[in-house]
Amino acid sequence: MSRIVVALGGNALGYQPAEQKEQVKKTAGLLIDLIQDGHQLLITHGNGPQVGLLHLAFVEGAAHHPNIMEMPFPECGAMSQGYIGFHLQQALQNELQKRGQTIPVTAIVTQVVVDQHDPLFLHPSKPIGSFYSKEQAAVIEQTKGYTMKEDAGRGYRRVIASPRPIEIVEIDAIRTLLAHNHIVISVGGGGIPVIRKNNTLEGVDAVIDKDFASSLLAQMVDADILLILTAVDQVAIDYNKPSEKRLSHLWVSEAKQYIKEGQFAKGSMLPKVEAALAFVEGHPNKKAIIASLSHAKEALAGTSGTLVEENK
Repeated sequence: MSRIVVALGGNALGYQPAEQKEQVKKTAGLLIDLIQDGHQLLITHGNGPQVGLLHLAFVEGAAHHPNIMEMPFPECGAMSQGYIGFHLQQALQNELQKRGQTIPVTAIVTQVVVDQHDPLFLHPSKPIGSFYSKEQAAVIEQTKGYTMKEDAGRGYRRVIASPRPIEIVEIDAIRTLLAHNHIVISVGGGGIPVIRKNNTLEGVDAVIDKDFASSLLAQMVDADILLILTAVDQVAIDYNKPSEKRLSHLWVSEAKQYIKEGQFAKGSMLPKVEAALAFVEGHPNKKAIIASLSHAKEALAGTSGTLVEENK
């Protein structure tokens, strides 16, 4: 039996709650197929649209209703973990029941520790929330202390840092559940970012990349495979060019060279490849696979996706 950390991309979830409830039914079917093939699954997921909607709702609510306060970003992350986890958990339970199986499914609201001195805090890059004019953005920066940046000609948005994950707080609970054969859903949205301060945990305004968090989780539970599911079937070089080439296999050394050449886009494929490298480098018996959700089964069989391995 292989232990697999499955990192679900946004295409596995949908964007609005009603759409998400329908989409996760299909996702659950594909994941239970993998379990019936004999694999043990630990599931992670993104939360970009969902946490953005929650944050926006509180910002707009506070602007129009005196009894509503803006919600801190870590709390918005926790809320998004909760309701995405609920939808995934329920969809998996319903699919298992339909197939006559009784495997327990558990979603954990997960805190992930980051270093408060991570230099990435000095260079916030993740846009969140509404679009504002240049004048409005200047006022927000002055009154709230946010960092506001222009976003692709559409206006100004708040940006927050994306530090690297270094520790998963609930890892012992996750390991215990896996030992008792639970399907575990954790580190949703990369986890709730927290720092250790004076021997206590404290939430911080940040977004942890869910692929980096999934890679860390895979290392900490000694997974055999990190399966990163996205909207494309394979990693490609010269993407969207006449010379585009899809890759069915990547050695670590090749991947590093392609990264140096700038082959992978920062906001999409680059973190996936870097997360795969973090998991397999120095571990010749471990594999990372980047593939589409719809071809997850084929990717594990070696007939789809991009397999990332340490050089032999």
